[in-house]
Amino acid sequence: MAGTLVVVGGGAMSAPYAWTQPAAEVAAEDFYIPPQPEGVPGTILRAEPSGLAMSAPGQPGVIPATATRLMYVSSDTHEAPTAVVGTYLEPTQPWTGPGIRPLIAYAVGTQGQGDQCAPSKLLPQLVQYQPPLDVIAEYDALALHSLLSRGMAVVVTDYHGLGTPDMHDYLNRKAQAYAVLDSARAALQLPGTSLNPGSPVILYGYSQGGMASAGAAELQPSYAPDLNVRGAYIGGPVVDTEHFIGYNDGKASIGPAFAFILNGIAADYPETRPVLDVELNDTGKGLMHDAQSKCAVAVGLALQQQHTSHWTSSGQPFTAVIDRSPALKTVFAEQRVGTRTPSVPVLISAAQNDEGAPFMPIRDMAAGWCGNGVPVQLESNAQIPTLFGLIGTHNLAFFPSLAASLQWVTDRLADQPAPTNCAALP
Repeated sequence: MAGTLVVVGGGAMSAPYAWTQPAAEVAAEDFYIPPQPEGVPGTILRAEPSGLAMSAPGQPGVIPATATRLMYVSSDTHEAPTAVVGTYLEPTQPWTGPGIRPLIAYAVGTQGQGDQCAPSKLLPQLVQYQPPLDVIAEYDALALHSLLSRGMAVVVTDYHGLGTPDMHDYLNRKAQAYAVLDSARAALQLPGTSLNPGSPVILYGYSQGGMASAGAAELQPSYAPDLNVRGAYIGGPVVDTEHFIGYNDGKASIGPAFAFILNGIAADYPETRPVLDVELNDTGKGLMHDAQSKCAVAVGLALQQQHTSHWTSSGQPFTAVIDRSPALKTVFAEQRVGTRTPSVPVLISAAQNDEGAPFMPIRDMAAGWCGNGVPVQLESNAQIPTLFGLIGTHNLAFFPSLAASLQWVTDRLADQPAPTNCAALP
């Protein structure tokens, strides 16, 4: 289901994990092994035609576009150059709106942490399966189809570390945002497209992608002022990763999310590794180790509801561990979205009863942006009850938010006045 936060199909956990073990296997395909990332952010390092999944033999593709896989220069969370892979989708439909064809910088929902989970590997086949229980479907295909069928070009980033040898730093505010912004820069430089360097850009994402789109919106004025960004759609975002862990503690999805987050933190911030080594028990370290090679799926295969206290040496919830560790506290604070100000209108969609991405931090982010003069439209869906299991509130909220986002995006590209409910936020 679109926007699924995260559940990993597992198998038994491994023995205690040593931090010196390689973080992830290098992807077998030569394309994904990067050269030295030289050039300014957005520089294309390599590109090649890519396939798109077929609906049935001999039938048109599920996604109405032609695809180009590209590797481009971006920045990691410490501003160092890094290589990221993405996919540019040139629509087969004409653009019927005003001006030149726009570009959607699309940030996907949770894919997982294994290299096989990268969107650029899923788009040609839609489903990736590795026995016994690891599976991922490219659930963003519905939104991609909706955008492309309206004649909008789309570039989909894999994010930092998916497909490439680096660890994917899941829910890292800056790395995700930079990957999205630089994917747009790269697409605008790609030869043979219907775009040009001044094409209007919309930032777009749900779930993990919502957080990435929000981060990109507030970092764009300083990091990528060259982009002609017209607005940002931010659906069901994770705003505060520490709050996210506490809010989801005890739910079936917390184990994989917890592991993905900590794997990224350990890779990006070596000063946290001694703390994690002391504070996590063997089960917690094993969970992290196993998650490195897994994808996110829409059902809780082989998982039980657990609490983060099951994975700490002290038996305390992990939020208590964060609170007493200055190193972890600082790192988690760095991931909080809403500390800067976008320069473009934003549409934020969130379910008030979301069982995964909590609503109140989202509202607080919206209120902060409103206070700084940003035209914010916060759409809160209070109709969907809190649901758990195969189809949760977070999943179901994706569909009405998708429908609302398409008209909002179209209006921004037509230079219509941006709606705002800052005076009376829900």
